[in-house]
Amino acid sequence: MMLKDIPNDSDQLNISRCCSDLQVSRSGFYAYMRQDQISPPDDPKMKIKSEIENIVLDFPRYGYRRVKIELNRRGSKVNHKVVYDIMKENDLLCNKKQFVPRTTDSEHNLPVYPNLTKDMPVTGINQYWAADITYIRLEKEFIYLAAIIDVFSRKCIGWKLGRDIDAKLAVAALDMALSNRKGTDISNLIHHSDQGVQYASLEYVSRLKEKGIRISMSRRGNPYDNAYAESFFKSFKYEEVYLWEYETFDVAHKNIKKFLEIVYNRKRVHSSLGYVTPEEFEKSEEVLNRKVS
Repeated sequence: MMLKDIPNDSDQLNISRCCSDLQVSRSGFYAYMRQDQISPPDDPKMKIKSEIENIVLDFPRYGYRRVKIELNRRGSKVNHKVVYDIMKENDLLCNKKQFVPRTTDSEHNLPVYPNLTKDMPVTGINQYWAADITYIRLEKEFIYLAAIIDVFSRKCIGWKLGRDIDAKLAVAALDMALSNRKGTDISNLIHHSDQGVQYASLEYVSRLKEKGIRISMSRRGNPYDNAYAESFFKSFKYEEVYLWEYETFDVAHKNIKKFLEIVYNRKRVHSSLGYVTPEEFEKSEEVLNRKVS
């Protein structure tokens, strides 16, 4: 049953029962009826609003992005800005406060390093790796993704998903990156990260120094110093994480592995690379004398 299915000529008892079944107030029903009476019957915006109301009744925790996706699934093609505006105007946004875990703990006494990447020209692979950690919300817990991208090609060359946000998580992503770049020259490589305790840890710093990799870190609290990693995670969240409701770690791992290793690296074109994929960009002879902006 939907709001529009409640007959407006019902007696008060039937209206009360219908509203109770739909978990809406009678005042809300009457407001809906008044609005319906003064709106043109073929008003596209009112049709979208009605569909949004039905989705929110079915999925009260959906934000506007998931509502937009559900609208598309139901055959209504509408962009996220329109959905957001309608939901905001009609007090349908899900504004619950949620705990957001910290992924960067810079309050430590470990040595930190200066930023070596400012205005740095990048002309090939293994010159500038950017590393960072983000969180992912599951149904009952948070998990964490450590990732390393090669700034030249924007390719994700190392990643690790885990339940604990510690140095072992970051080191595992670094080990994958080193393994994937085995046999290539890393003698001029700079590794850039924030000043988080994971990247400043003795274990992580030692691994970098063993390989002769120079260490670079962002200024504290300045996300622009690690803009490439921030941009990567933004794409990752919007194109993968926000589209799904991962219930378990295994489901999240399977989806994320597919996105990073197949979709992002091999299929997704990047405007900054001339609309080719990271793997295509690295293999192209045309990139030999090209600088990354």
